[in-house]
Amino acid sequence: MCGFTGYITEEGEALKFEENLKEMMNSIIHRGPDDEGTHIDDMAGLGFRRLSIIGITNGKQPMYNEDETIVVTFNGEIYNYQEIKEELIKKGHIFKTDADTEVLVHGYEEYGIELLQKLRGMYAFALWDRANKKMLLARDIFGIKPLFYTKTEKDFVFGSEIKAILKFPTVKKQFNQEALESYLSFQYSILDETFYKGIFRLPPAHYLLWEDGKIRIERYYSPEFNADDSITFDEAVANINAAMQNSITAHKISDTEVGGFLSGGVDSSYIVARSDLDKTFSVGFDYPKCNEIPLAKTLSDYVGVKNKSKLITTEEYFEEFPKIMNHADEPLSDPSCIALYFLCRLASEQVKVVLSGEGSDELFGGYNIYKSPLALKPMRVVPRPVRRGVRKVLTKIPGNFKGKNYLIRAGQDLEERYIGNAYIFHTDEVNKMLKKPLKKNTPQSITKPIYDKVKDKDEITKMQYLDINTWLWGDILNKADTMSMAHSLEVRVPFLDKEVAKVAFSIPVEYRVDKNETKKYFRRAANEFMPDITAERKKLGFPIPVRNWLREDKYYNMIKETLTSKEAEKFFNTDYLVKLLDRHYHNKCDNSRKIWTVFAFLVWYQKHFSKSVAK
Repeated sequence: MCGFTGYITEEGEALKFEENLKEMMNSIIHRGPDDEGTHIDDMAGLGFRRLSIIGITNGKQPMYNEDETIVVTFNGEIYNYQEIKEELIKKGHIFKTDADTEVLVHGYEEYGIELLQKLRGMYAFALWDRANKKMLLARDIFGIKPLFYTKTEKDFVFGSEIKAILKFPTVKKQFNQEALESYLSFQYSILDETFYKGIFRLPPAHYLLWEDGKIRIERYYSPEFNADDSITFDEAVANINAAMQNSITAHKISDTEVGGFLSGGVDSSYIVARSDLDKTFSVGFDYPKCNEIPLAKTLSDYVGVKNKSKLITTEEYFEEFPKIMNHADEPLSDPSCIALYFLCRLASEQVKVVLSGEGSDELFGGYNIYKSPLALKPMRVVPRPVRRGVRKVLTKIPGNFKGKNYLIRAGQDLEERYIGNAYIFHTDEVNKMLKKPLKKNTPQSITKPIYDKVKDKDEITKMQYLDINTWLWGDILNKADTMSMAHSLEVRVPFLDKEVAKVAFSIPVEYRVDKNETKKYFRRAANEFMPDITAERKKLGFPIPVRNWLREDKYYNMIKETLTSKEAEKFFNTDYLVKLLDRHYHNKCDNSRKIWTVFAFLVWYQKHFSKSVAK
């Protein structure tokens, strides 16, 4: 795991930005404290910070081909690099190192952009073709590793993190309110344009080609659910177990010790149970029902591995929160990101690499909300115009009563009611709470192009497809990368493997989800390696006691102060925010996710844009 950054400028001008390149590299030193390297020629500058995992002694970057006409900086791991390397050697390529990075150099020489079809791993890289004056940026198929870029009048600038790009002298720091409006609905930054005007993220499974000052962006991979109705349930179980064992073996390739994250859930427990690791790490909170440490210890004892744990206090959580928002490139409103921060810190004290369970729910159908189409199925006998009419009436009736929400949801099409795992503020709420809403996008306008690609699929598959293309990279993987890199820790995710995905996308929907159970076939697969109580445990997410904290005077007053700050007044109708907080505080409703989403943004904004806050 590493970090890189760089630029392309006018011919003959690159060297004058040498000091700026050093500043850009220093801003992401947390991504790679072990080593550094630079390349500067007449047009381009590339900088690299290294966390040594594979090819420790000879994997220095930037890395070149034989005549140094191709240079690459790379963040991530290529798990099938040995196979690709063997193939390239047979074609006459000469390798100087045993690092996976070098397959990118020679692979590009041999295959060009088609190399991307061969890669299995997590990666983001920048490859400068000096002879043809082309820059290729690429990001892995799920978006495990980040990559950002911007284009100014004369320069093209890129990096693993936005903070590196902002160090380049021609890049202007400007807040993007459009990103805020979508964030308030989705809980994360979903647009290609980030919270910084003019700075974009390269989407997962895409490459960017810069040539003659022009940018071309193409998608090179797309998840495709094509259920094989001929396979039996037992075959599905066997297939996923085989694919996962292969993936775990590949993800353990390392020249340093590999540990594992371990909660009380089935995903991390499955990986630990099958990985033959020596060390696992867990965290919990000093609140009832928010401490998974005892469950993690039960599983670690069961499989015979060491477990190190930490109980996070509320005081620690709130003390670290502003520091984390200062480190994050964009606001992270998922409360579990702070728990992950402590978990990564704990693991980094003993290992450089950990295996983690992200991605299982999206691929296998693990979220409880995926059962909703089955729950709403009885209402399909009612004509759609009638259902929509009932919904229209009920939305105007104040208060809640049994069955109201069910009937409202039954009157909506899936594409209207589901924008992903989080739907924090609806459009009408966003327009009320913002002083000057731009009203450029609705959540549905953002998700529509994704839904359009799976028009012929069942609703559960549509939900999975949407989450893979939004929630997975925008929330789950973003927080994993940000929190782990803050502690120079490499997090690997064996579920998010190209070969595992092939199996997952072939499984019939009835094996994935029914009225009583999510990711059915995977749970049966897990039963072979762990206690039933763990394999069959319902999806809970990382339990964070936010709703409790917001009803305690100390934290109610702290958050109220932020919601009424001058930064809040710049964007929001603060009376609206306080009303949300007060209704939650007095236990009239649960507004915890709404409040936290706004609070996280404001703390982040204070750290990155408020002139009164010392950097």
